[in-house]
Amino acid sequence: MATLEQAVEHAQQIQPAKEALSARAPSDGGPRLLNAQLSQLEFNRRVLEEAQDPAHPLLERVKFLAIFNSNLDEFFGIAVSGLRAQREGVQAGTAGLLPDGRTPSEALTAIGEQIPPLIANQEACWQGLQRELAATGIHILGVDQLDPGQLAFARRYFEHDVFPVLTPLAVDPSHPFPHISHLSLNLAVILDDTHAGRRFARVKVPPNLPRLVELPAPAQAAPVTGHQPSYFIWLESLIAAHLEQLFPGVPVTGRYVFRVTRDFDQDIPEGDSQNLLSSVQESLRERSFGFVVRFEHTPDMPQTLRDRLIDELEATEAICNEEVAPLGRADLMALTGLDRPDIKDAPFVPRVPALLGGGNNIFSVIRRRDLVLHHPFDSFAPVVQFIEAASTDPDVLAIKQTLYRVGRNSPIVEALKRARENGKQVAVLLELKARGDEENNIEWATALEDVGVHVVYGVIGLKTHCKTTLVVRREADGIRRYCHIGTGNYNATTARTYTDLCLFTAHPDVGADLSDLFNFLTGWSRQDKYRKILVSPTTWRKRLVDLIDREITLKARGEEGRITIKVNGLTDPRIIELLYRASNAGVQIDLLVRGMCCLRPGVPGMSENIRVVSVVGRFLEHSRLYLFRNGGKEELYMGSADIMARNLDRRVEVICPILDEGWRNYLRDHVLGLYLRDTARSRELRSDGTYARLRPPEGRRPVDSQEVLLTTARETA
Repeated sequence: MATLEQAVEHAQQIQPAKEALSARAPSDGGPRLLNAQLSQLEFNRRVLEEAQDPAHPLLERVKFLAIFNSNLDEFFGIAVSGLRAQREGVQAGTAGLLPDGRTPSEALTAIGEQIPPLIANQEACWQGLQRELAATGIHILGVDQLDPGQLAFARRYFEHDVFPVLTPLAVDPSHPFPHISHLSLNLAVILDDTHAGRRFARVKVPPNLPRLVELPAPAQAAPVTGHQPSYFIWLESLIAAHLEQLFPGVPVTGRYVFRVTRDFDQDIPEGDSQNLLSSVQESLRERSFGFVVRFEHTPDMPQTLRDRLIDELEATEAICNEEVAPLGRADLMALTGLDRPDIKDAPFVPRVPALLGGGNNIFSVIRRRDLVLHHPFDSFAPVVQFIEAASTDPDVLAIKQTLYRVGRNSPIVEALKRARENGKQVAVLLELKARGDEENNIEWATALEDVGVHVVYGVIGLKTHCKTTLVVRREADGIRRYCHIGTGNYNATTARTYTDLCLFTAHPDVGADLSDLFNFLTGWSRQDKYRKILVSPTTWRKRLVDLIDREITLKARGEEGRITIKVNGLTDPRIIELLYRASNAGVQIDLLVRGMCCLRPGVPGMSENIRVVSVVGRFLEHSRLYLFRNGGKEELYMGSADIMARNLDRRVEVICPILDEGWRNYLRDHVLGLYLRDTARSRELRSDGTYARLRPPEGRRPVDSQEVLLTTARETA
C-alpha cells in the first residue's frame, strides 16, 4: 500500500498529466481513447445480448449466459485486480494515469457503477430462460417444489454422495475463520446453540460434484414435444436442506450463499529457465491466496453477517454484488450437454478439403501449393494428420512446435510422443505461463519429457503465444521444411468452437524463418531479422507501423488508401494514434474487433474514416488478418497477434504473409468482406464506447457471416 506522502505526490503528478491529455482532446471534447476495462465490459454485454436473442435456440442462449458469467469472473479476477494493483502503486511519468486519461480509482468507480445494471439485466435474462426451459421440459427446482419421490432421492443422494465430502468449519476462538478460495461457492450457516449461543459456520459446496443434480421425474410427468422431461436441483440447495445432518442437535437458524473472486493476475517471478517450472508451481499455490476483488451474496443475507464476512475476508475495498441465487451461473453450461437437438444449433460436420482426401500424402499436397484452412468450417483433422504423418514418416527427421493451450486428451501431444518413440528429433516450446492452463501444461510437459522430447518451458521475460510447427523432411532433391502457422491454439476442442485460420506451406523462406525462430526459442539466438515472417517483439510492431505509413503516403500521392484489420483486441495507444493519422489523411479503415477496442471511431478531425465492427455469434471469433491496399498490390498477413502492447512487445508472436494470390483473394472477399457485410451478428462501435446492432436495409435479408460460412462448408464438403 502507498504511504500518505506517496499518495499526495501521486495526486500532484496526476493533474498536470490530465491537463496534457486535455490539450490533445478531439473536437467533440471527449477522450482520445476509450477505457480498456469498460470496453471489455461492453463486449460481455454483447455476449449477454446473444443470451437474450430469441433467434438462437434455447440451449444456445443458456450457453451464452454461462459464457457471460465465466467472462465476468475472469474480468474481476484479472482486469479489476489489475486496476486495484495499479491504484495502490505510485508510478512516475504519467503518474498512474490509464491511456484513456482516467486514474485507476476513476476506472474502478466507473466499473462499480456499470456492474449492478448488468447483473440486473442477466438476472432478468435468466428468469426468462428458466421459464422457457420449463416449457420445454427442463426444470430446475427448489426443495419446496420436489414431490415425495424426488425428496427421497435427494436425501439418499445427499447421504451417499455429498455428506462424506463435506467439511463444516465452525468459527470461534478455537477455530479461526477458514480460507475462502477463488470462485468457491459457500454456505454461511448461523447456528443457535442453547449453551454456546449464536454461532457461525462455513460449508464449502464441493467443486468436484455436479453443481446441477439430476432428479428422477415425478410419477405423473408427461413427455414434452416428444422428449422425456429433465429435472434438476442446485447442489447448494440440496446441502442447505440437509444441514441438520452436519450439525445434529444444534438448530440452524440461517443459511446464506456467498462467493468470492480473488486476484488471478499475479506475476510469475522468472529467474532462469531451470527455475521457471518451480516458479509457476509456486505461483499456482499462491494464487488461491490473492486479495478479494469481488464479494457476491444473496439478498437474504443479513447486513450484520455481510459486514462480518467482508471484514474477515479483508474485502472492504472489493466490489460487492447482491444477486438472486444461483450464484456462479457459469455452471449452467452443463445443461448444454443434454440430448435435446430440438433446442440446439443444428450439428454440422466440418469440411475436409478435397486435396487431403482419397489417401493423398499431406506433404505432397503442401509441396504443390500453399493450403489455408478456416476452422471450424474446415476440419481441424488435417492439422492433427500433419503431426501424425510426421511422427511415422520414415523420411521426417525433426518436428518442432510451440504449444500454448493444448487441452486434455490432446491428439497432438500423443503424436509428438510417438514421433520421439519413432526416433525423430522432437523439440517443443510449451508455454507454462498460459494463464488458466498452467497445471495442464505442466502435466503435458512432464509427459513429453518422460519419452525424451526436448521441452522448453518458455522464454524468460516473454510469453510464447505464436502457433507454429516446423517439420524437417529428407526428400530426393534434398532437405525440405514443411510449416504450419495459425491464429489459434493446437487444441482440437476449441477448434470446433473458435473461428481460426491456419496456413500450410513449404515455401523455402518461411521454412528458413521458422528454423531461425525455433533456434531463438530453444537456444541463445538473438535473431532479429527474418525473410518473410514477422515476429514480436522484434519486427512486427515496426513493420505494422511501416504498412500503415505506406497507406498514408500512397493516399497523399492520389492512390486509394485502404486498411482492413480483423483482431480480437485493439488497445495499443501508439498504433491507435497512427490509425487516427491515417484517417485524417483520408485512408479508409475497416476494423473487425471482437472484444476490447480503445479506438474511438467516427470523431470529426480524428477518426471519421474509421469504422469498427464486432461480430459475436455461434463461434468465438479468434482469427487475425491484416490487409493493406498498397496501391493495388495488396498485402495480407495472418497470425497470432492482436494490436495490444502485450502482443507487440511482451509476447513471441508470428505473423505470416499470404503469398498465394488465390488464397489472398479468398481471405479478402470470403472472410474479411463477408464479416464486414454481416447484419445479423455484428454491432458497430460508436464514439461514446457503446455499440449499436447493425440491421439490413429495408426489404433485404440479414447476412449472418458464420451461417454463410457454415452453409458453404456443407455445400462443398
